[in-house]
This record gives sequence, C-alpha cells and structure tokens, in this order.
Amino acid sequence: MSDPTLTLPTGREPEAAVDPLFVARWSRRAFRAEPVAEADLRAAFEAARWAASCYNDQPWHFRYATQGNEAHGRAAQTLVEANRVWAEKAPVLGVIFSRRALTKTGAENAWSRFDAGAASAQMALQASMLGLSVHFMAGFDPNAAYEVFGLDPEEWDAIAAFAIGHPGDPAQLPEGYADRETPSPRKPLDEVAQEVSS
Repeated sequence: MSDPTLTLPTGREPEAAVDPLFVARWSRRAFRAEPVAEADLRAAFEAARWAASCYNDQPWHFRYATQGNEAHGRAAQTLVEANRVWAEKAPVLGVIFSRRALTKTGAENAWSRFDAGAASAQMALQASMLGLSVHFMAGFDPNAAYEVFGLDPEEWDAIAAFAIGHPGDPAQLPEGYADRETPSPRKPLDEVAQEVSS
C-alpha cells in the first residue's frame, strides 16, 4: 500500500475510499536528468509482469532505452515533435508492444491490447510508488518504433510510447508546456460505473 500521507493534487477529490496512489498519479512532462535506478525499473516492469491476461498469454513487451545510450536518441526520434521536445529529457524512453497472436494456438489475440494496457497501468502505479513518473504517449511513429526496437510488425503491435523519470521542474519545460503541467480532472464516478438492476 502507498504512503497514506501522500499529497493529493489540487482539484482531485476521490468519490470513494481508494488508496491515495490512484489519485496522486498523473502524467507529468517535466523530468529531472537524474537516472532511474535499475532496481526501480526492474520493480516497475515486475509489477507489469503480474497483470492478468486472456488465457494467461501475457502478450505485453516493454522495449526501452536509457539516457546516455545511442538507442535513447533513436527512441526519441520515434516521437512526434510535440512530444519529443519534452520527452527526450526523460532518462528512460520506450514503447510497449503486444503480441498479435496467441502463443499456444497462433490465432489472433483480440484482447492483447487490453492486456497490455493492464500491464502498463500496473507498471505506472509501481513506478509512482517509487517516486517516479510515467507518461504514456499516443504521438509516436509505430513504423519507426519497430525499426528502433528491433521487432517484427507482423508479430508485434506497437501500442504506445512511454517516458519514465523523476518528476522535474515545470519551469524548465519548453515554452507553452509549463502551464499545462497540472493533473487533469476526472469524470464523476457515476459516469464511469453504473449498476443495472433490471
């Protein structure tokens, strides 16, 4: 369980009793240059490893590069410019892929993206528990991602890019980004889940 003294961002009030970690987690764009410890990265991906999946197929695969390696710069180039200008400063950049077919039968896995999303959420929450921030991005070039990370697009589906790092100072973001560095609100709970009784 997360630290019960965790400070919740302004404007984020839970409507039911939940661990504060769920409310405090949000997708920052500002990252410090400080490297992420290998043990923390392993812990985040270990949390992803235990996600539920259809037929226990575990179709997710995280490929990433750390700052200081040539692959990090190439990973940054897979991002659209609006993401690259801030994300390239994150010490860890990667893409989550999902296997298109079930490993046991070879049939199409229609649930692979759902399962990879569940694994991604667990990864992000574990990272938050360790004081890190994770930002998933739709704005990336899947074709470039297959090339950079060495995966076959016929076997793998490039779902989303991600950045991981320690939260940084929003004032250091490029112009026009600092004022967007605030947690977003959420829909009311009754719009998210409703009981059907008849």
